[in-house]
Amino acid sequence: MELDKMDENDWKYHGEGNKSLVVSHVQHSQVLRLLKYPTEDAEHAHQTSEQAFKHIQNIVEFSKNVMKPLLGETCVHHGEAVKLPLDFLRQLSLKVQQERPESRCDKVMDTFSGCALCLPNLTQLSACRLSDRGPQLCIEIKPKCGFLPSSQLIMKEVKRRVCRFCMHQHFKIANGKWKRMSRYCPLDLFSGNKQRMYLAIKHLLEEPQNNLKIFKNGELIYGCEEVASCQQDLDALACHLGPYFPPQDTDAPVNELIQAIVGALLDSPGCDHAGDHWRAPPVDGCTYCEGSPLPCELLQNGNHSLPKDCILHKILQAQMLDNLDIEGVYPLYKRVERYLEEFPKERGKLQIDGPYNEKFLEKLKNCPAEDDGSIEYPVGKVHQYRVSMTAKDCSILIALSPCGEDELLEPNLDLQAPKPRFTYSVSILDLDPKPYESISHQYKLDSKIVNYYLWNTQANQNKPHAPATHVYLERDAQDCTLVFQAV
Repeated sequence: MELDKMDENDWKYHGEGNKSLVVSHVQHSQVLRLLKYPTEDAEHAHQTSEQAFKHIQNIVEFSKNVMKPLLGETCVHHGEAVKLPLDFLRQLSLKVQQERPESRCDKVMDTFSGCALCLPNLTQLSACRLSDRGPQLCIEIKPKCGFLPSSQLIMKEVKRRVCRFCMHQHFKIANGKWKRMSRYCPLDLFSGNKQRMYLAIKHLLEEPQNNLKIFKNGELIYGCEEVASCQQDLDALACHLGPYFPPQDTDAPVNELIQAIVGALLDSPGCDHAGDHWRAPPVDGCTYCEGSPLPCELLQNGNHSLPKDCILHKILQAQMLDNLDIEGVYPLYKRVERYLEEFPKERGKLQIDGPYNEKFLEKLKNCPAEDDGSIEYPVGKVHQYRVSMTAKDCSILIALSPCGEDELLEPNLDLQAPKPRFTYSVSILDLDPKPYESISHQYKLDSKIVNYYLWNTQANQNKPHAPATHVYLERDAQDCTLVFQAV
């Protein structure tokens, strides 16, 4: 980027989360991720320029030095912190304001610090020569936590049976966050069972909330925060997918897309064996969630597992760094707090706020297996929990581009004509470090979610249950052939 030639008209609104807003370049495969502030704090934002740059630099270092070794060199793109002209940012903020969802306008874009995170636009396979292949698709999935905790420190037994996501749905509905309950369960997606994975993605499509988005040539075509008519949106999606999956019936394009997503999630592209030298301790919990709408016979059918080098397995390994649950971590967090009150100068040495370098990763790996009374044990467990929380809140991007009919393929690939074929890449993003201070909030929120779920299910135990989801038809079970080419 040439900073003296930055023009807001070269950038367009791409999307936003709770803490940042993203714009993409109209020609080049680049995005800028900018911080956001609550509206009431906007007038004080100019005082935090140095802190803003440090915050973004921490994101870069955490992604590069901690998450990349855990999740894989080919999957993580850490980007770089940049300083931008303030006039450009002010004009850009005015330009994108009209495109922002009303529900997100309680916060404003940072136009005072001049800081941003520059990243490749992972919704496009721009590194390949794909101009002759037509529009590209990109599916963004936020999978959430894929296992049930089994720590002996858990006091609320329901957490061993029902996953956090399913319980949280009840709490969010009660608080007006969503209008309808999602039937998605992360344990179905992480199961390695193709039927369960198929239905998990189907449930995400039915109720995307913030957990699924679909882009076509970088433009968002599916995945809204408040779904007015889900079936109508799915019909529109089927029309978008027609050129990629020639429709045999109304549902065929969507079903084929789901199969393509499952194939990409289970494949092992790159095979860089992230973290082979060091694995998270196993969590011996239940492999299915009682909150899932799937039939019991499907949930309990066989011992499926994820391929070792697939993207979901890598993410699950990082998530399983949390082998104590928040109920076990919180007392250790309080122990660290008491230690820092007595020895405040030790905060930097223990790297509570970073820097997130190789030394931080070593602390993570070398945390004592048992509590030996040292400060290294609670600090190590707190660090592991924070990394786990990042993995539980990350996003997966699957970029797809159709292969030409006459395109030469790897000789060891057995293609099943006339199924559509794709070149694709898989990336992981949203890998920000979770604040050390957020552990207290997580502990309180966990209690609220579990208590409300117990109260709500008890109050509704006599109400008739909705019919279980049917298992998809045999015609849906056919695999969609994907071809991986390095990007």
